[in-house]
Amino acid sequence: MGDNRVPLVDRSGFQRSVSHPQDEFQTFRTYLRWMCMDQSNIWTTCLSWFLFIVLGLVVPSLSHFLLACSTCDAKHARPYDWVIQLSLSSVSATSFVCLTRFIKKYGLKRFMFFDKLYNESETVRKGYTAQLNRSLKIVSIFVLPCFLAETAYKVWWYASGASQIPFLGIVWLSDSVACFMELWSWLYRTTVFFLVCVLFHLVCNLQVLRLQDFAQFFQVDSDVGLVLIEHLRIRRHLRIISHRFRTFILWCLILITGSQFTSLLITLKATSGLNIYKAGELVMCSLTLLTGLCILLRSATKITHKAQAVTCLASKWHICATLDSFNVNDGETPRTPAIHAHQVFPRVGTDGESESEDVGDEEDDLDNNKLIPAYAYSTISYQKRQALVTYFENNRAGVTVYGFMLDRGTLHTIFGIELSLVLWLLGKTVVFS
Repeated sequence: MGDNRVPLVDRSGFQRSVSHPQDEFQTFRTYLRWMCMDQSNIWTTCLSWFLFIVLGLVVPSLSHFLLACSTCDAKHARPYDWVIQLSLSSVSATSFVCLTRFIKKYGLKRFMFFDKLYNESETVRKGYTAQLNRSLKIVSIFVLPCFLAETAYKVWWYASGASQIPFLGIVWLSDSVACFMELWSWLYRTTVFFLVCVLFHLVCNLQVLRLQDFAQFFQVDSDVGLVLIEHLRIRRHLRIISHRFRTFILWCLILITGSQFTSLLITLKATSGLNIYKAGELVMCSLTLLTGLCILLRSATKITHKAQAVTCLASKWHICATLDSFNVNDGETPRTPAIHAHQVFPRVGTDGESESEDVGDEEDDLDNNKLIPAYAYSTISYQKRQALVTYFENNRAGVTVYGFMLDRGTLHTIFGIELSLVLWLLGKTVVFS
């Protein structure tokens, strides 16, 4: 009889929130451990902070003050080294502090929302797990090309005899150690920065998957109460993401903007004498920082756009159900929902063109121009549908930074401010004779 007992609660869904060595985060934990970002005990915490201080602060400072080479020729001079070191160190310090706080306060599974996945559909779970496995490849795609270019430049700089500081007694050994430490420092700072950016991208993609799954509520005969509860849960998770990442996003925007304007100011001097040897490393630094910032802003605006597209979807669902109810009330013979929707609403776009036309890859169940089969007119009253649409119109969800919604309008505002500052700076520095 004991073998036939049925548990009162199905605990199979909770298996994903239990930590074990072979779970989804095995590769991710190994990656953090090799980066010395594992702070699970006092020894690994001390090692993590020691490595950050050495590679993030000490090595860049020594590189600038000891290897600036102010007496070198035009090819080996590094007049913009202080901007590069200060920019990378400040952004990596912000990333390190935020990542340390995230992992220490929430834990990896809770921070990545894996403890909540048992409530999601199989489509969302599989999609999020696949994106998690692909996230480290994204970091490598962005970091490795710039690292290879940085390695080529550093090897050339040391091999050509620019540095003559035999602090180990042997010149070639001293140069090899200095070159290795500089490259290690650059790789460490850049990887920490991109890691936090990709983590933000990952949790935003989870909400995109959830919103796409949420759109299925409007394709079936759903209860308004269930739709409201699910949307409130998504809004809560978006507020959590905004609260966790708002400081990081704001500081990255400030630091990277300041870095780019400082770079623009010092390179526009009449005596700058720009060439690939002087400014090549500065270009790579700027490219790295701007790429990370673009990942942050694109991820935030994408999830905000998808969250706000729910209002359009609900309005379309409401009007289709209303029109269908009027057609039935006018004396037409009721038919099954699928057949009736097919005949009343032919599968065409808003301009009469066939849906088989190429409309790009941006359309999905959440954001498209397809008419919705009317399942709701017979089971959901007009007042409930109208109340739900009104709720969506007055409760727009998305990622915010201290109350400011990160949508496309905000991006246009940021671009306008940045462009105005650039034009003002050019007006103060560039003189046409």
